[in-house]
Amino acid sequence: MPSTAPTRPPRSHDDAPDTTAAFARLETLHHGPEHDALRDELVACWLPMARRLARRYRNRGAEMDDLCQVAAMGLVKAVDRYDTARGAFEPYAIPTIQGEIKRHFRDCLWAVHVPRGVQEARNKVRIARSELQASQQGEPTITQLAARTRLNEDDVRAGLEALETFKSLSLEADSTSNGDAEATALADTIGTLEPGFDTVLDREAVKPALRALPERESRILYMRFFDDMTQHQIASELGLSQMHVSRLLTRTCNHLREHALTEPQPHTQPTTDSQPTPARAVRHQGPNAPSPHSG
Repeated sequence: MPSTAPTRPPRSHDDAPDTTAAFARLETLHHGPEHDALRDELVACWLPMARRLARRYRNRGAEMDDLCQVAAMGLVKAVDRYDTARGAFEPYAIPTIQGEIKRHFRDCLWAVHVPRGVQEARNKVRIARSELQASQQGEPTITQLAARTRLNEDDVRAGLEALETFKSLSLEADSTSNGDAEATALADTIGTLEPGFDTVLDREAVKPALRALPERESRILYMRFFDDMTQHQIASELGLSQMHVSRLLTRTCNHLREHALTEPQPHTQPTTDSQPTPARAVRHQGPNAPSPHSG
């Protein structure tokens, strides 16, 4: 009497060999040459399936050879961890291989580390965007993508941004849009920090305190930092001791530094050994100018 059991539909692929007996035998073998040889044989038998799974992820920013290698690594893990009590090998191996491929995308292919939540949002937005573009004209809106992916609009925007940041652009890439124009590397168009900006900021920060200095301190600073005179020369010029000039320079520079780094207090001036004169602009006086004496 002919069997009435439903026949199994033919496979659309021929990469799922019957290895039940081989896996059962593998479990009875101890680690050694015979075990390793049978393990390698099982990996080779299922390798076409691993490559088929890898091809599903082509054109997503990864080299096909790398995907096949990662899929093969996932297959090896599946063979090593498989237990015949779980049932058929194929349903167990497919999630293991796919998980290895997805882990490769998540951990190895991003030029800049992106949080896992953003990566997952990117994948959902990418799929929804492709489906909506196939079913309608024009680019889908944020609202449409949010409804399709069941994400909020902020997560959709983050996913869209992540679509453009999977790979970084080389600094040697041509940045010119006109092919006939002279080629310009992207690195040549990126600005650099201008060291002169800090100098301008420092000068502007210290200007009020410089203008408020007494005449003698202004002259000492000018002679030291603009005329490049030594402390001994300044002391001889002003009729002071070198030690006194050193103390005045230190005290004045500390005052200017504090004024530049903090909010200036009203009606404050540096402590000096003489009665301060009205604030005036720093000016250079010739060697014949009268020298104030103190201490």
